[in-house]
Amino acid sequence: MKEAMFFEKLDDNSVRCHLCRHTCVIEDGKKGICRVRENRGGILYSLVYGKLISENIDPIEKKPLYHFFPGTTSFSVATVGCNFRCLNCQNYEISQLPKDHNQIVGRDVTPEKIVTDALSYHCKSISYTYTEPTIFFEYAYEIAKIATQKSLKNVFVSNGYTTREALATIKPYLHAANIDLKSFSKETYKKMCGARLEEVLDCIRSYKEMGIWIEITTLIIPEINDSESELREIAGFIKSVGCEIPWHVSRFYPRYRLIEKPPTPVDKLRTAREIGLETGLRYVYEGNVPGEGGENTYCYTCGKVLIRRYGYQILENNIVNSKCTECNSTIDGVGI
Repeated sequence: MKEAMFFEKLDDNSVRCHLCRHTCVIEDGKKGICRVRENRGGILYSLVYGKLISENIDPIEKKPLYHFFPGTTSFSVATVGCNFRCLNCQNYEISQLPKDHNQIVGRDVTPEKIVTDALSYHCKSISYTYTEPTIFFEYAYEIAKIATQKSLKNVFVSNGYTTREALATIKPYLHAANIDLKSFSKETYKKMCGARLEEVLDCIRSYKEMGIWIEITTLIIPEINDSESELREIAGFIKSVGCEIPWHVSRFYPRYRLIEKPPTPVDKLRTAREIGLETGLRYVYEGNVPGEGGENTYCYTCGKVLIRRYGYQILENNIVNSKCTECNSTIDGVGI
């Protein structure tokens, strides 16, 4: 256990957590919505600090980040737990373990060991992913500080529910994030995730304002968030934050507690991509459909194929010094 960051003491030994936007009021002996932060005698503790449940070496494109040091690898880590309860969670075995089975498990691994391993495998970055990095913030924060000193970059793959206070604290050490924008419906967010849309939108704006490179992912789920009107709303919001922000529209596959829905038709992804481009977004990508062409990066000025991909592999890269080799337009991103 480690004393948590971002909480205030209330009456009767209760505390209010200010780490994520649920801002749970937690009574003595109880846990927050994430089930990995517990109040003991008026002190809030993280139950997952140093408890590594998953580690892998991934292409940065798997996050997905297509405009952040493309072609590099990222040392990816997670603990159990999440502050959402998404019905279609693809990593529910670890993200929902504390809620579904009241279990907190993981290997004891120090932040220093994570950084050492990332360097030994010649990774460019460390990604806090698979579950929600906000809920293991203290662990991620310590790792990120050490990693930055060693010239490693740090990446959040997030549901976008971190408070401004917490985000500002890790900002000096956080270089990029992929944020899920799961829907543009308040009702869908409440029903599917147990969260509030407006808080996610504000969090995305916070990332942008703080100068952290962001890319947005929307998993297109049939009959839930796949209407053209909703897709236009999502694209319009992203453009209002920044037309240079890449939008990944990804194919849904039945998972966890949402197994009655079919996989997303490929033509629906194509429609979503066309809507994004028509709205004025510079880069829109189709995810989970390798070989269909929607994975490639095109110049937003002349249309030249700049990065040709198949799945997470880069087959061709025509960007030189962040410029299109055809028309010399500057291509947005970091290390691109």
